[in-house]
Amino acid sequence: MDKNAKIEKAGTGYDFTEGPAVAPDGRVYFTDQPNDRIYVWDENNGVSLWLEGTRRANGMYFDADGKLLACADLNNQIISIDGKKNMVIVAEDFNGKHLNGPNDLWITPDGGIYFTDPYYHRDYWPKGQVEKQDVRGVYYVSPKGKTIRVIDDYKQPNGIVGTPDGKMLYVADINDRKIWKYHIRSDGTLANKTFFAPNGSDGMTIDRKGNVYLTMGKVWVYSPKGELIQEIEVPESPSNVCFGGKNRDVLFITARTSVYTLKMNVKGVD
Repeated sequence: MDKNAKIEKAGTGYDFTEGPAVAPDGRVYFTDQPNDRIYVWDENNGVSLWLEGTRRANGMYFDADGKLLACADLNNQIISIDGKKNMVIVAEDFNGKHLNGPNDLWITPDGGIYFTDPYYHRDYWPKGQVEKQDVRGVYYVSPKGKTIRVIDDYKQPNGIVGTPDGKMLYVADINDRKIWKYHIRSDGTLANKTFFAPNGSDGMTIDRKGNVYLTMGKVWVYSPKGELIQEIEVPESPSNVCFGGKNRDVLFITARTSVYTLKMNVKGVD
C-alpha cells in the first residue's frame, strides 16, 4: 500500500456488506446482503443506492459486456443484471438438481464463469429447505452456457479469483482454512491442485503483480509464490475486497457494517 495512506471509511450503516465488483469505469458496486440492496461507490461522489430487490445478491463480478453478474441466493441462482437493471438467470442447477446457494464468482477472459456453491442456510428460504447438491462444490459455466462441476472435495468453498490471463484459479476452502490453486484447462476443467496459503478467505482479489488478497479477520496479501508479504488491519472483519477507482489503485474493502478504501501503490487487474 501507499506508505502514507490510511484506511478510510467510505460508507457505513449497513447490515452486512459483500460482493465488491469494479465496473469498467472504476466505480465499485457492492451488496448489503441482508437488506437486499446493491450500492455503488464513486471515488469522487461517494456511495449511493443503485438497486433494491436484488434477489439477495452476494458475490458479484462484471463481465466483458459491462453486465453485473451476481450470486443471488434468494432462489440460489447466478443472475446477470444489465444497465437498465433487467435480470436474467445464467445458472441455477446441476445434474437436474438445484444449486445449494452460490456464494462468489469470477469470470474468465473468454466469458466462462467459475462460482462457489457452499451452503449457508438463510432465514428467508422456505421452511424445510435443505442442500440440493451432494457436495459443496465449485462449478464452471462455459461461454455457451453448459455447467460442469470442477471441484468436489472441499468442506466449504467460498472465495474465488483467477489470473487475468485465464490460466490460474485460486479457491478458498474457508472451513478448512486453506487456499488452493489450479491450472485452468481449455475446456474449463482444473488441473494440478496445489496448496497455496494456510488461510481461509471469504472474498479474494489479485493485483497486477500477481499478489493475492485474502479476507479473514484482516486482509492478507500473498505473493504468487504463496509467501505472506503484508497484513492489512481493518476496523471491522473484512468480507471481500477488490481494486477500484479510475486507475484501479484503490483497495475497496467490504466489512460488515461499513465499507473502506485504502490507496495503494500497486494496481488491480479486475
